[in-house]
Amino acid sequence: MLRHEDNERLTRVGAGTPGGELFRRYWIPALMSSELPENDGAPVRVRLLGEDLIAFRDSNGDVGLVDAFCPHRRAPMFFGRNEECGLRCVYHGWKFNTRGHCVDMPSEPEGSTLHQRVKIKAYPCIDKGGIVWTYMGPKETMPEPPDYEWMRAPITHRHVSKTYEECNYLQAMEGGLDTAHSSFAHNNNLGNRNEPRLRDRSPRLDVERTEYGYCYVSFRDLKDGNYYMRIYHFVMPFQQFRGGIHKFDGSRRDYPELNGHIWVPIDDTTTYVYNWACAYDADANFSEDNILEREYFYGRGPDQMIPGTFQLKANKSNDYFIDRNKQKSETYTGIEGINTQDFALQEGMGPIVDRSLEHLGSSDKAIVAMRRLMLEAVTDVEEGRRPKGADPKIHAQIRPYDGFMQTNDNWKEVFAAELTPRW
Repeated sequence: MLRHEDNERLTRVGAGTPGGELFRRYWIPALMSSELPENDGAPVRVRLLGEDLIAFRDSNGDVGLVDAFCPHRRAPMFFGRNEECGLRCVYHGWKFNTRGHCVDMPSEPEGSTLHQRVKIKAYPCIDKGGIVWTYMGPKETMPEPPDYEWMRAPITHRHVSKTYEECNYLQAMEGGLDTAHSSFAHNNNLGNRNEPRLRDRSPRLDVERTEYGYCYVSFRDLKDGNYYMRIYHFVMPFQQFRGGIHKFDGSRRDYPELNGHIWVPIDDTTTYVYNWACAYDADANFSEDNILEREYFYGRGPDQMIPGTFQLKANKSNDYFIDRNKQKSETYTGIEGINTQDFALQEGMGPIVDRSLEHLGSSDKAIVAMRRLMLEAVTDVEEGRRPKGADPKIHAQIRPYDGFMQTNDNWKEVFAAELTPRW
């Protein structure tokens, strides 16, 4: 369980809250690069950490992220003209560049210096790895931009998608870090007894704290002298790395990959989940067909989304299209799609879980470790220290893995070469 006051410290993300100030010490995803497909194109509404913002790509291709309202009379910048390296408010013509400087104020008389004293709130942005990242904290604590291995993979070997989840980021993230639930919620073949996560439904977890967060390993005893091992990373403050290299019969997948999620708070009660994957190496097959297949498997294929949004068609309003007959005979949940199954359970907990009512078990070891790290990081920020994981040099050389090994082997030694980045 988590004390009510600690739950509040982690789940509230607005400006000035402990959790919100923590997120503002990291570069965080603001939107997909594909949401701004062209220079001088249409601005896009963004809500991030409880703030309403507008993103635009200027004439040079640079991305601006500014206040949703003009500092003159608070007119909506969404309707602005994106022209000649600036976003111009259509109410009185005030124009702002990506850094928030007012570069034109045609409603004022010639010779006026008012434009030199007016700025619109603007956050720095970088466009990298298919995502536009922003930093919303103090300038003096701004770290170097992120450099995760998957961001370095070429676009031909990398894919990123985005989904909307109607709950607080923390319960969404805890679902991703919880390996034990995959034996149940993601059991999509009730007749299958060979899948490792069904042969051992109570995995043993080892969690090793690191400078970026932690590395953790789930051990599943296959009862034949072998373990199925999955090596994950939790990278502060909101990202999971995991391996997808092997099929459950021990053979390699046709397109071995590394994948994970980033859980970005829109506000206290809604989240955008960025789903990334990259090929294991340059020789791995990573075709458009492969990508479509995996997106449909997770329940977020193109025609599984509400058009023009990042929300699944199967959602809370329709009980995720649950099929009770399939639940009796085919799948554990009766819900199709791995992400859809997760969303049904996580959104069904309510907007923000009251963790003071929980009863945790041994399989929750990784979740407990994450909460402790987050609470420590909140305190670090409050006391003027840099929180874990902000420096990209710390997380640039990590990668996950999954594989099979004998029970008397040391996983770090066995998989040492596999844990070395290849991008």
